[in-house]
Amino acid sequence: MAKRVLNVGLIGGGRGAFIVNPHQKAIHMDGTRRVVCGALHEDPGVAMEEAGKWPYPIKGYPSYDEMIADQAGKPAGQRVDYVVIVTPNFVHFDPALKCIKAGIPVFCEKPLTITAKQAEALEAAVGKRKVPFGIAHTYLGHWSSWAARWIIRSGKLGAVRWADAYYLQGWLATRLETVGQMQASWRTNPKMAGASCCGGDIGSHAYMQLRFVTGLEVTSVRGIVETFLKGRQLDDHFTTYCELSNGGRALVRASQICIGHKNDLGLEVNCERGSLVWRQEEAEGFIVRLPGEPDRQYWRGELKGKDSFLGDLPDWVGAEPTIPSGHLEAFHDAYRRLHKSFEEDVRLYNDGRPFACDGSRYANVHDGVMHMRFIEAAVKSSKAGARPVKLKLS
Repeated sequence: MAKRVLNVGLIGGGRGAFIVNPHQKAIHMDGTRRVVCGALHEDPGVAMEEAGKWPYPIKGYPSYDEMIADQAGKPAGQRVDYVVIVTPNFVHFDPALKCIKAGIPVFCEKPLTITAKQAEALEAAVGKRKVPFGIAHTYLGHWSSWAARWIIRSGKLGAVRWADAYYLQGWLATRLETVGQMQASWRTNPKMAGASCCGGDIGSHAYMQLRFVTGLEVTSVRGIVETFLKGRQLDDHFTTYCELSNGGRALVRASQICIGHKNDLGLEVNCERGSLVWRQEEAEGFIVRLPGEPDRQYWRGELKGKDSFLGDLPDWVGAEPTIPSGHLEAFHDAYRRLHKSFEEDVRLYNDGRPFACDGSRYANVHDGVMHMRFIEAAVKSSKAGARPVKLKLS
């Protein structure tokens, strides 16, 4: 029997918010989820206007308070099965908490909140209400991220000694916030973005890629958080030297002033018996480097069993790709894989069955807490002359 299509609600996404577009496309890609309603803007009039202009019919709400209250009162199967929050950072905490308390699963854009205290409050609420909660760290959704995670965590290259996780952009090399560019305006405003622009915005992806692939925590950080453009309120260049939970070391770094770089997210993991290299802009595969051998390039859809390095592969390696190798997956496909994985947990929740929500397929609420602690530790370290600051792990 065909599964009931899940109903999805949106909070945010109106008036030129770009991130809602990949989300709504990814939601519909499998045919098992659909957007049915939204509170698309903080201004009630604009929210209803934007809902009326949506590409397909949805129910509009003047505010997320009204949407949550109305949807929570509907019978199972008619109300939203989960809500996607695509607002600026400072409007993540309140709607997320209200959804959790109403028993509505949440898939929230990153970073989780603007302070660690807020993030910890959400984690406590999730633990109490036992509701699925995911965070949209897009690049974890690439097949190659999952495969890299399996290789590193299986110990095929030995223990991690050193890692370099980075995300380089150039779009903030001028003060776009002074000419009304919406994305720049709120990201460089500490009241809207939090303690860090560059670290909170794209450094979050470098940090999460490191944790997701290696399974290691950053236990201590030395931070240099810099603002190169005079007059800018928050950082545009973010560098950290990190101690890892296994005794290894790592760089987690990001910059938004590197002219020519677009979305250059990468991770190199150097282990006892070899290295792995992954790049978001070439996310169809990854490279493994072994001593005394040519580089091994592995492609999505081309990993075969009995490889002399990989050995026997888990079943999902061959089952997960949806199109043949050589036809490129991309940004939207990564989002689709995250939504598909979250859908599985939401369906279990709806049926009253146990669900994992363990961070193995998409970032969970604890991942969001750790990121906020990392950002605050890096900023604190930077203000103290790059002295090491330990992170709270539990």
